[in-house]
Amino acid sequence: MHLLEWLIPWEFSPLFLFFFIGGAWLFQRGIRVHQVTGWRKALFWSGMVILYLAMHTRLDYYAERMFFIHRLQHLVLHHLGPLLIMGAYPGQVLRAGLPLSWRIRLRDFRRGSLGRAIEAVLTNRVLVPFLFVILVVGFLHPTVQFYSMLDWRLYRLMNWSVVISGFMYWNLILDRRPSPPAVMSPGGRVFCPLITMVPQIIAGAVITFSETDLYPIFDLCGRAIPGMTAVADQAIGGLTMWVLAGFVEVFGVLYALSTVMRLSEKNRLPHKTKGRVGAPRVPVAS
Repeated sequence: MHLLEWLIPWEFSPLFLFFFIGGAWLFQRGIRVHQVTGWRKALFWSGMVILYLAMHTRLDYYAERMFFIHRLQHLVLHHLGPLLIMGAYPGQVLRAGLPLSWRIRLRDFRRGSLGRAIEAVLTNRVLVPFLFVILVVGFLHPTVQFYSMLDWRLYRLMNWSVVISGFMYWNLILDRRPSPPAVMSPGGRVFCPLITMVPQIIAGAVITFSETDLYPIFDLCGRAIPGMTAVADQAIGGLTMWVLAGFVEVFGVLYALSTVMRLSEKNRLPHKTKGRVGAPRVPVAS
């Protein structure tokens, strides 16, 4: 197969192209207003590229027919792609790329009750990590996975849900501000990835060491790599989730820890104002 043929979408998605081209257009317009470092540009564009390759190329054909490629695809959609893009802190840049009238409407909407309610849900420090985990582990249930791979509507729902939850999650973890205004505390950003990685590691380990075919749907669709057994396919896929996804989460921990150290050096961490019991009082001159 010619190299360019790999870029032909297996299933053409106008919705994906709308968001992809729209995001790229806004970012490119925004960097004309905001000074953005080369490092942030590299993070944003590398994240955009790998998201495109994972969702809108012929790789999707193999993800439907090999379990380990399916897990690699979700590693990009759920972990790596959103992490790279949110690591570029594109929010202000994307807003600056909007026409002035759109920016005013967005500002007014965010100040309204509906806008505040939506923002509170999308940045909820309990709901977002829960969705980040449950959407990955839930779709790995053999029955759920079986029907999700057969029904194109469920398949797209699965892929879109992990992408959206990934953006919501890394938006919280990679926030470099103190709390408030950040939703999650600096310490919470350190411990949250340690918590969310545990069920993913357990699920990956169970799949890796399973000696039975948990996902016969891939045999039913016809495995794209002849000669690879279902157990071997599952083992590689489980290791992908166990090791590679865990590594990305560890990176999140280290990044959040660096944020804590930076805020501490600038004396921007919250301080307890309560005095110690029995502490001597300083007399006030009359």
